[in-house]
Amino acid sequence: MRTKRTFQIQHASRFKAQLLEWSARYQEVVWLDGNGIPDKYSSYDAVLATEAFTAIKTDEDSGFDKLEEYQQTTGDWLFGYLSYDLKNDTENLFSKNRDGLEFPALYFFQPVRLILIRGNTAEFHYLRMVEEEMEEDFSQIKSISTEGDPLCENKKYGRDHNFEMIPALSKKEYLERVQEMLTHIRRGDIYEANFCQEFYAHGKPIRPLQVYKALNAISQAPFAVFLKLEVYHLLCASPERYLKKKGSQLVSQPIKGTAPRAMDSLEDARLMEELGADPKERAENVMIVDLVRNDLSRTAKKGSVQVEELCGIYSFRQVHQMISTITCLLQEDKRAVDALRYTFPMGSMTGAPKIEAMKIIEKLEKSKRGLYSGAVGYFDPSGDFDFNVVIRSILYNSANQYISFSVGSAITAASNPEKEYQECLVKARAMKQVLEEEFGAG
Repeated sequence: MRTKRTFQIQHASRFKAQLLEWSARYQEVVWLDGNGIPDKYSSYDAVLATEAFTAIKTDEDSGFDKLEEYQQTTGDWLFGYLSYDLKNDTENLFSKNRDGLEFPALYFFQPVRLILIRGNTAEFHYLRMVEEEMEEDFSQIKSISTEGDPLCENKKYGRDHNFEMIPALSKKEYLERVQEMLTHIRRGDIYEANFCQEFYAHGKPIRPLQVYKALNAISQAPFAVFLKLEVYHLLCASPERYLKKKGSQLVSQPIKGTAPRAMDSLEDARLMEELGADPKERAENVMIVDLVRNDLSRTAKKGSVQVEELCGIYSFRQVHQMISTITCLLQEDKRAVDALRYTFPMGSMTGAPKIEAMKIIEKLEKSKRGLYSGAVGYFDPSGDFDFNVVIRSILYNSANQYISFSVGSAITAASNPEKEYQECLVKARAMKQVLEEEFGAG
């Protein structure tokens, strides 16, 4: 079905920039970039999938069944996303909060053109209908100039000096709702829940690719994504892997625990050390590790669920993060989509117990999460896959010019509402900055 050809590239970072610019001509684009951050589980440094040969776009009803049928029928590479609200497909739940973005619940496509970057090689995997275009495309990509990029020139697009992202919850409302969450925790309904708030703007056009490049330059995250599917855009600087399948092995790497970076190296080291020793952050992380272990056990071979690393501390451009790694072996009678179905949504974005936490989240949050706290990734022809967690992201619908980003934190019995609010602002900093720069409001 596909023809593969490998090209040598001299400067991988320059070629990646050219490749991303070249992708702008297509209506369907998924760009996945590890940003050179070491990751022993990743199969590629970067991936570009463009131009849909076939696609599936659906609401929450039987979403995973439809995805499994599509994945089994095509037997090919598939790229796309799972929105958080697919929880309603797997459990007796609902999503009735305000939705300004109006994204489909699930959207995947089979790309005509696929390019995989590993070191100084670019593997072109094209459907045979366009295999003769590989050489020409490679030459075109190499000829693209990245000089004079709008980002480099620091041009402002909207020139709206009064531009601001509107909070869906006022600070007062946020603090009141965290207190209500704490009441549920003290009553014993839940132990922990991830509580999120949305910031949005309506009727404001942006240049999605340029904003993504600005966000990526600031964040340099290991699971960065630029996604364009028709009018639906995701500009993602995620540090978190949701789930990867390679052969029979599954790997999940939930994040719980965040601390800001500091310019001074001694202060930065102190913040990192404090995060690693913080009993509240460690307790949050351990609770989610237990949840993930339980989720994985639903499709894992008996006795195969292992915690490879507990509460590891990793540093990114904007923040330090506490990350754990859990692995298992998939039962032989379970399929790839089953591994997603029985672990989705990811534990780090829900709470414990999971179903009750999601019910309370739905009650207290004001906005429908949609793709935020969902996942973006791919299936390969063998059924292996890799998906991130959609956080630290800007979502944009170019049809109604609705811009959105959401941020959240884990609420436990030890939470201080004011500190949780400030943690949200730390996580929002990069998204807020690039949007203000886009409109000249920064």
